[in-house]
Amino acid sequence: MTETLTHPSSSLAVGDDVADLLFRAARTTSLFTDEPVTDEQLAAAWDLAKFGPTAMNTLPLRVLVVRPGEARDRLVPHMAGANKDRVAAAPVSLVLAADPAFHEHMDYLFPAVPGVKEQLAPAADLREQMARKSALIQAGFFILGLRAAGLAAGPMDGMDFDAVDAEFFAQSGWKSLLVVNVGHAEGEGSPYPRGPRLSFDQVAQVL
Repeated sequence: MTETLTHPSSSLAVGDDVADLLFRAARTTSLFTDEPVTDEQLAAAWDLAKFGPTAMNTLPLRVLVVRPGEARDRLVPHMAGANKDRVAAAPVSLVLAADPAFHEHMDYLFPAVPGVKEQLAPAADLREQMARKSALIQAGFFILGLRAAGLAAGPMDGMDFDAVDAEFFAQSGWKSLLVVNVGHAEGEGSPYPRGPRLSFDQVAQVL
């Protein structure tokens, strides 16, 4: 099945340079240069990603920034297979997690409906489901934010989630979702050619 490589730019509200940076030219990256990743770049990415949609503006995504040293030495053993080497070599790794206690911020985040914090407080199972769904949506926006900040990202979920949670989140109660290696891509950022994509006609049913 052959992928259609047309770019219907006339239907976009942004220029090709932006579309290329965020989507077409961006790659899932495993090969990085030694150029550092600054906290300012990560904050700039978050300042875009925070505007992505979440249920009731809950913003449950949490970010653990793991740099080389003791923290990375603690993370690497909990990664699966080749992900150990990828994390060990990355300029910085982000553990993206969901915070089931997001309701503590609801008076500030969702003032339009008073009392949401108190309604959600006893509903631990519901909060965990809500946190996971919205945090995964936010994770996608955060990766786009990283690209907009001039960074490359390599997300992965091959890891021992329970071990990561015990290692880093025993006090906070956050629940790990992904590890995203972040840096500046070395060349194409991957030893593999870019894979084909499905077209809109292949994935959509229009009623």
